[in-house]
Amino acid sequence: MKKTKDNKKVIYWLLTGCVLIFIMVVVGGITRLTHSGLSITNYKLISGTLPPMNETEWQEAFDLYKQYPEYQKLNNHFSLEDFKDIYFWEWFHRVIGRFIGIVFIIPFLYFLIAKQLTKPTIKKAIILLCLGAFQGFLGWYMVKSGLVDNPDVSHYRLAAHLTTAFVTFAYTFWVALDLIFPSKKDINTSFRNLIRWGLAILLLQIIYGAFVAGLDAGFIHNHWPMMSEGKFMHETVYIEQSPLYKNFIEGKSGVQFVHRMLAYVVVIFIAVIWYKSKNLTLTKHQTLGINNLLILVGIQFLLGVLTILLQVPVWLGVVHQVGAFFLLSAMTFTLHRFSK
Repeated sequence: MKKTKDNKKVIYWLLTGCVLIFIMVVVGGITRLTHSGLSITNYKLISGTLPPMNETEWQEAFDLYKQYPEYQKLNNHFSLEDFKDIYFWEWFHRVIGRFIGIVFIIPFLYFLIAKQLTKPTIKKAIILLCLGAFQGFLGWYMVKSGLVDNPDVSHYRLAAHLTTAFVTFAYTFWVALDLIFPSKKDINTSFRNLIRWGLAILLLQIIYGAFVAGLDAGFIHNHWPMMSEGKFMHETVYIEQSPLYKNFIEGKSGVQFVHRMLAYVVVIFIAVIWYKSKNLTLTKHQTLGINNLLILVGIQFLLGVLTILLQVPVWLGVVHQVGAFFLLSAMTFTLHRFSK
């Protein structure tokens, strides 16, 4: 019997990729929050897959780490055991990245040779592979920024790395949804465009979340709903950097303030989407998407408040990042159900 194109195996392949990217983002969050990202200072695509296998190799890796600013300026009190702890998370993060590459490339080649992909899906899959390769490059580019003088990665590069991971996931999920729901339907363009704006604002908020993480801006103004000293906008928001605009992209207080304000905007926008949907005749999946959006944005807002109040414990920082991931998933699903 002839195998159909874009069959269930292709869908499972794409959804497996989504799950792996999710795991990658979670481990990446742990890597960042445990300050493990600069523990491996070189990049070896093949040989770097295995961690040091004996004490001699561990000592060599530790000696290499000692040559860079993070050890010299921050962690010169580290023992070999301390180094092993942070090494694990960065190594695990990189191994998952390699595994994702294999999971995407090998099945893609199989489906291509077996002629189980339609031309549109082939084009989308090639875009996915390019996104994955670009994501790997951004990871290397980000780590490189913390190996020169300042023992911390550029928050711009961190944001690019994280946001590309979220976008790669969303696009993979979208391609899978195209295959799960192949039939077309009439589109309410004004409502679809409203959800598009919601997605754009959510992505901007994710970028600012990465800025907060990259600048360690979650460890200040640990109060809510006001900032320090009971002020809606603390004066440090606009005096840390010069000129003024830099406060809102490079200043700790300014970046945290924008992240706080965008949280309200995201909540309001999703509430408006939910409210306006009440005047529409919805399918089961459209209703599911919008209801999940409303629930998840409430949970995510609460997680954000607790993360600030509790001064970013590692577990809560990771859960907050996971919340953003699920919220993006719900937004992607909802937009798809109102687009095709």
